[in-house]
Formats: sequence, structure tokens, C-alpha cells
Amino acid sequence: MTLDEYQNEAAKTDKQKGKTEEGLIVPLLGLAGETGSLLTLYKKWMRDRDAYQVLGSRIAEELGDVLWYVATIAGKAGLSLSEIGDLNLKKTKARWLEQKGPGRFFDEGFPEGEQLPRKFVAEVRDFQEGNKRKTELVIDGEQAGDHLTDNAYSDDGYRFHDVFHLSYAAMLGWSPVLRANLERKRKSDKLVDEVEDGGRAIAIEEGIAALVFTYAKEHSFFENVSVVDWGILRTCHDMAAHLEVSQRSLYEWEQAILAGYRVWRAIRANGGGFIQCDLASRVFEYSERSGN
Repeated sequence: MTLDEYQNEAAKTDKQKGKTEEGLIVPLLGLAGETGSLLTLYKKWMRDRDAYQVLGSRIAEELGDVLWYVATIAGKAGLSLSEIGDLNLKKTKARWLEQKGPGRFFDEGFPEGEQLPRKFVAEVRDFQEGNKRKTELVIDGEQAGDHLTDNAYSDDGYRFHDVFHLSYAAMLGWSPVLRANLERKRKSDKLVDEVEDGGRAIAIEEGIAALVFTYAKEHSFFENVSVVDWGILRTCHDMAAHLEVSQRSLYEWEQAILAGYRVWRAIRANGGGFIQCDLASRVFEYSERSGN
């Protein structure tokens, strides 16, 4: 039996006909009740363990009731259960599985001088200037961008946040900020230059870096963390929804964020260092020396 066949058969047993408010609230309350019953069942098993013998059949029964209410709610909302299932699988696969997405590089086909460098070494230098700590980003021996400070009352390490732009470039193949710093905007295509590499895209990337940093600061900067909150990933994806990087999955965003913070923690702990970046292989690693 397919999901849609089940949905059609379940509709025949629905006593609350129609799509009125009353017709919808009953199955919604029923779904909440059956979910509670499922939790109660699990509670009994946790308490009694092997003494509770009917767990398997009871779970099947309770899940069946949950499915009936889900199918009924979907039907009243004019939705197909199979379409809901398809959409959910696409969502969960994009979140948890590595996908075969579009080409590795968004700037393929553009002149070499308008492409992000495919392989390079970045050095982050930390130094004192007056009463402030500042950082400098050097890529293949050339300064990239301005000197940065924490822009905060206390030292929280945000001055090292160029690391995140590097991780987006290495892991996602995307960074309007790095393009601007390296003077590699795609000026041969005026529309791409304006939309993908312009001021709005740069502001969005900076906003994403700041947003994730605020969250990371409250979560040990992702140390010993292997999963990023779904809401944060979805917000990052939505902020850049009109840009080329929207083709990257939530899973890829997660890998870019975790890689960035892994290197950021090392850079902060050591007061700078070198980062090996290989966009083709998605290598993004910290080293104390430029050749490692």
C-alpha cells in the first residue's frame, strides 16, 4: 500500500468531515494525544524493561494511530501524504547526507584573475597596536583586506573571523568577502559582479559570520561538537537564498562552519598561524608552519 492509498482509505473512517476549524482541531488534538500515548509506552518500558512484554505490538498500534491522524490532517489541508514524504526526505538528506550537488566552483569559466584561488596558504598574524590587539591576513605573501580588531569591550577573538571567510571559500566554494579582499570580483559579467560579488552579498556573508559567532560563543565555540543546530544552519541558508551558495546543502554549511571553528580555535590559542586551503579537495587545516 502506498502512502496516498493509505490516506484515501483513512479518510473513509474520518467522522469529522470537511475542512472547518472544528474538523481540523479534532485530529490535531488526537495527534497530540497519540504522541503522548507513545511516550507513556516508552516510559513503561524504561521503568519495567524486560518485564514489559508487549512493547513491540503496542508501538506498532500507537504509531498506526499517529499515522492516521497525520494522514487526516494532511487531507484536510489539501496535501498529499506521499508528497509530504518526498519533501521530508529531501530535507533530511540535505541536512544529514553529503550530496552530489552542482559543480565544485561557481566561478568556473571566468577568467583566472576572477576566480577564487584553488590552492593557497593563508597566514593569520596577531599583533599589538597601541592598546588594541589586531590581526592581519596574508595569502601567499600578500596582505588581504584590512587589519581587524574584536570590535568588542572584551577580547573574544572575533578579530580572527577572516578564518570563517576562508572556510566558506574552501568548503563551499563561496566567499564574496574573500573575492573583494583578493580583488577577484567577476567584473567581466556586470550582473554577476553586482549580485554575487557586490556589497549586499558581502554584507550577507559578514552577517552570517557574526550570527554564527554569537551562537558559537554560547556553545564553547563548537569544541567537541559534531552537530550544528538546525535553526542556525537554516538561517544561514535562508540569508543567502538568492545567491549561488544557496545550491549548497545544510550538511555542507555544517561542515564549513565546524571546519572554520576548528581552525579558528587553533589560531586563537596560538596567536595566529597558517591555514592550508585546497578548494578542489575541500582541505582546510591549521598548521604552525607554512609548509605543513
